[in-house]
This record gives sequence, C-alpha cells and structure tokens, in this order.
Amino acid sequence: MTSVALFELILGLLGAALLLSLAAGRLGFPPAAALVVGGMALAVVPGLPAFDLDPDLIMVLFLPPLLLESAYFTVWRDFRASLGPILSLSLGAVLFTTLVVGLVAHAVAPALPWAACFALGAIVSPPDAVAAKAVLARVALPRRMITVLEGESLVNDASGLVLYRFAVAAALTGSFSAWAAAGSFAWLAVAGVAVGIACGVAVTLVMRRMHDANAITVLSFLAAYVAYLAAEEVHASGVLAVVACGLMMGGREHETFDAHARRHSVAVWEFVVFVLEALVFVLIGLALRGVLARTGGQLGALSAEMPLALAVTATCVLARLLWVFPAVYLRRLLSPRFRAQEPSPSPAMPLIVGWAGMRGVVTLAAALALPVDFPGRDAILVAAFAVILFTVLVQGTTLGPLIRRLRLDPAAHLPDGHLDAPMARVVVNEAGLAALEGLVFSETGALQHPRLVEEYRRRVRATSRDRDERTALEAEKTEHFAAALLAVRSGRSALIDLHRQDRIHSSVLRQLETEIDLEELHLKRLAGTAPAHG
Repeated sequence: MTSVALFELILGLLGAALLLSLAAGRLGFPPAAALVVGGMALAVVPGLPAFDLDPDLIMVLFLPPLLLESAYFTVWRDFRASLGPILSLSLGAVLFTTLVVGLVAHAVAPALPWAACFALGAIVSPPDAVAAKAVLARVALPRRMITVLEGESLVNDASGLVLYRFAVAAALTGSFSAWAAAGSFAWLAVAGVAVGIACGVAVTLVMRRMHDANAITVLSFLAAYVAYLAAEEVHASGVLAVVACGLMMGGREHETFDAHARRHSVAVWEFVVFVLEALVFVLIGLALRGVLARTGGQLGALSAEMPLALAVTATCVLARLLWVFPAVYLRRLLSPRFRAQEPSPSPAMPLIVGWAGMRGVVTLAAALALPVDFPGRDAILVAAFAVILFTVLVQGTTLGPLIRRLRLDPAAHLPDGHLDAPMARVVVNEAGLAALEGLVFSETGALQHPRLVEEYRRRVRATSRDRDERTALEAEKTEHFAAALLAVRSGRSALIDLHRQDRIHSSVLRQLETEIDLEELHLKRLAGTAPAHG
C-alpha cells in the first residue's frame, strides 16, 4: 500500500467513525459497540485494501494520549482512597483470570502447551482503559465506583503485560522463573511510576513559565509520549509512567493553567481523544479481516476455533465475577477498620463492577504481537477477538440498562464534610460578594460599583434559595434558563444575519460569536445541561 493509499484509507476510516458515532447517538447505542460493528462490516467489504495492524504502533500511537487524558481527570484523593479495591482488581483479578483461563484453555484444547494457554490468559485478563472510559462516560454511577473501575483499567495493563511477556518467553524457551517474573514486575512498576512522576513534575514546571495556549497544549501531548517512551527505554512500564505523569499534571492543573489555556487545552484534547477512540474501536472491528485471512476465510476453519473462543470468553466473565464478590465482602469481614469506614455495599455494587470488565486495544495488540511461530497463535487470536467482541458489544451495551434497573444513586458515598455543587456555588458567590463589599466605598465614602454589588447579592440570594428549595424551584429554574438560552440563540441569529447582509466585518463576527458561545456555555452549565468532558 502506497503512502497516499494509506492516507486515503485513514480518511475513510475517520469518515466511517464519524457516521457511526452520529448513528449511535441517534439510536441510543453505545458508540464503542457501534464502531466495532462498523469496523467488522468494513473488514468483509470486498476490494478494501489490505491493512496490517502493527501492534507496537497501536500501543505507542493510541495508548499514551488516551491514558494520560484518563489519568489527568482522575482525582488523586479518590484514587488513593480506593487504592485497595483498585489493586485487588488490577493485580488479584488479573492474576486469577490468567490462571483460570489457562486451565480452561488447556482443558478445551489439550494440544495447546501450558505456556501458550497462560499467555492467552494474560492477553485477555486485563480490562482496557479505553473501553472502560468509553462505556463509563455514558452511565451514572457513584463516584467511588467510577474511580475504582477507571483506576483499575489504568493500572492493570502493567500486570497483564508482565504475565504476558513471561508466558510468551516460557512458551518459546520452555523455562519459567517465578522469582524473575516478580522481580521484573517490581522493576516495571517502581521505575515506571518514577519516570512518570519525574516527567509530570518537569512538564508542570515548564508549563508554569509558558503563556502561549497552543504551546502548552502541544507540550501536554508530548508529555504523554515522552513518559511512555522514556519508561520503555529503561524496560519499565510505559503504561504506569503515563498514568503517574497524568495524575501529577492533573493535580496541579488549577495552578498551572490560566482560564484561556485551560479551555483551549480541554477543547483540543476532547477533539483528539474523540478521533483516537473512534479509530481504535474501528480498527478493533477491522482486525476481523486479519482473523479471517489467517483462517483462510473458511467458515469451517474459523468454526474449529470457536469452542476455545467461547470457553475463554465465558471464563473471562465468570472469573471476574467470582473474584469481585468474595473480594468485596471478605475485606469487610477481615477488616474492622474497613467496616467502620465504609457502608455495607449492596450486591448491586460487585455485580456492576464484575460486569464492567471490557477488553479492548491492549488485548488486541498483545494478541497481534505474538510471534508468527508461536504455538496456537491462530486459536489465541480468534479467542482474544471473541473476548473483545463479547465484552464491548454485550457487556458494554447492557451495562447502562443494568445500572438503571438496579437504581444506584450517583450521589451515594459523598464524603462527610463535602459540599455538593449547589452548596459550593453559594460559598463561591458569597466570597465574591464579600470581596466586592470591601471595595464598595471609596476613601470619600462614595458608593462604588453598585450594579456589580447588587448582581452578587442577587446571586447569593438565588443560590441560597436554590440550595434550600431545590425541588420547588426546579420548574422555575428550567423556565428561566430556557428563556435565557432562547435570547442567546436569537442574538446569534441576528449576528449571523448582519454578517450575511455584509453589515459587519468577519473579525467582528468572530469576536461577538465567541462572547455568545461563552455566555451559552455558562448558562448551560448553570442549568445543568452542559456536556461533561473528560
């Protein structure tokens, strides 16, 4: 394939991803599932150019920015408070799933060497950060559960890839050392986190001295790749390096960026993440082309691998559930301190955590990265693809309805002493009013800024009343912001008409349009209808 043909193919995939995302939104279907299905449809289109997925390129191109974006918006305090459950899933569940899948795979396909069976287990054991974020962004869960699921997906790639490397080495050499594996994991984890922290600190220091929003945004992208590649260069975990770097940068965001740089960076990152996530899921579906090619495109050859694929898929789902339920309740049973700190979870919590184990790009890349002469490579590739399809298409699609049926409260487990948004808004407005009242009178005793003071007094009254009478004022609030947004839209139409009639210059259009955009976003945020980012 020529460079021009490759570029044309990428443009075609982007166009297909855009159409699929729009269709998914109209149909209420999870975008990740729609993109995978669309990629599978493209995989069987006759005449489509051959497209070989380079697993190393997939990992380097897609993982660093997507991991950094997820880690950046992860609250460190929440992450640290949930570290026990996160490690239980990212280490314990991954190891348990690898072991159980290996045993089942050998029972179903005795011809597969033990090391190859455990390599398959390591490939399919870690849930994927990209898939988890894509699905969790569309559901309403308690903050702690989201922290656990996202935190697990950020960390578990490291443990899964360590097991994968040693299983592959054992299959090819016939030897395995548990001590070497433990030492390798310790180095990967410690060195990876150290590289990430160093990179995050360095980038933050540089950003504080920068004032150009474009340069700051470019540096944030470079940080993701530098952290990943630097860690890989010293044979540490690039995944953990990017996660540590993202946590460091996100924790210092509010003192690093001014408002303009922050809004600009968020807008660019949202665009890039949308494109990368869309391409990832389309490429996962497109990987079916390689699976069909390796089986000769014969349904009979493909069906011969299906017993193993179905057994491994079912085992992945059941092993996670078998791990999660005892892990949740045994910890409470064995730890009085944990019982005192945490409310007793309902069975809905472990059920949702157990059902939320979507696999994605890491599983695909690890399967494709197997050496050509690896024993059972075709069977492993088919099984890995089946696990990705089931977890994204079935679990990802049914997770939202399951959560709604179980009626979990998204506001549950708010820590003691924490304010919700309406209460915090009152505090913010009161602080603004207090600052203004200190400037109300000049040295001569004359009243200054009367309109601004009255505006903040009105805000304090409105937000206090909204806090105390939230339910009663909901209808009034909806009508108020609907009217305000109608006025904004009318102003926008008038502005566009002026430009169409050649009564204002384009620079004036852009200036006033920006002001109208900011006002509309502000009103939508106050009304609670602004789209969430990150």
